[in-house]
Amino acid sequence: MNNFKKIGMTALAASLVSTSVFAGELSVAGSASINFENHSKAALTEVKTYSMGNAITFSGSGELDNGMTVSVSYQLDEGTNAGTSENNVWDEHSVTVSSDAMGTLKFSGHGGASAASSIGGTVGGNMWDNFNATAQGGVTLTNSAAGNNSFFYTLPSMVDDLTVNVSLKPQTSSSKTGTGYGISYSGVDGLSADIATTNIETWASGTTGEENAWKLSYAWGSLTLSASNVEYDVGTAASDQSTDSYKVSYSVTDDFSVSYKTEEIHTGAAANVDAEYEGMSASYTSGGMTISANMQEGKNVANTSSAAQDYYGLGLSFAF
Repeated sequence: MNNFKKIGMTALAASLVSTSVFAGELSVAGSASINFENHSKAALTEVKTYSMGNAITFSGSGELDNGMTVSVSYQLDEGTNAGTSENNVWDEHSVTVSSDAMGTLKFSGHGGASAASSIGGTVGGNMWDNFNATAQGGVTLTNSAAGNNSFFYTLPSMVDDLTVNVSLKPQTSSSKTGTGYGISYSGVDGLSADIATTNIETWASGTTGEENAWKLSYAWGSLTLSASNVEYDVGTAASDQSTDSYKVSYSVTDDFSVSYKTEEIHTGAAANVDAEYEGMSASYTSGGMTISANMQEGKNVANTSSAAQDYYGLGLSFAF
């Protein structure tokens, strides 16, 4: 996907950090895409049949006299926070301070990640999210994302190919201070491994717990095998979630690739059955344009066995 980065804006506020004396410059990046989605039933009311990319990111960085690098990022994403007390245009925004000696400290005004949630979604690409607006309600993954006004710290490099990080979610009116720890390793050719844990505790009784996550990926020639697991364990068993995902990808050529992926979501409620998803996708790139197509199936999407909860979906995207 080509990014549009030709627009420059000078930060008239005269600095990226209030204690600095230099002016920063912000660049704007975005993408052009046309997307089509269709499902076997009309109950997926929140899904648009046709859509286009509608997010742009302002970003900039500068080096201080003491050698530290400061960067800032703001994302404009239409309707992201609609219905909340926040502006419904601004999405993720953050300030990052880094140096070789101190590591990297990121402060997220919105959209912060915990050590566990930073590992990202399932290796299957969060297919569950395409079916969670059904008439039956669907299933939504719960995580320990630190959210607004949180910190994420990556320690300086201690061992080649090994990264250690720490997250902090400050105390709020609804939750106590939450901390998380994670490591990433890529010291074996073709291998990428992540594991993390984050503690969770609110002011309500019986809500103490944690989120544990891991993700593995191994590339061997044109073939890539990936797996991930997330365990969310807080309060009573009915609140627990376990998500497993697997993916097999194959690069037919440098421009054409195909993949098969699965996701399974289990909850602790005794009467529930597993929500299951599987899909196939293909992507082709030519002359700066990428064409992506996918077929997906969701079964028991609200954790209840019923034919009414089985859906099929098709998707097609053109990115420029």
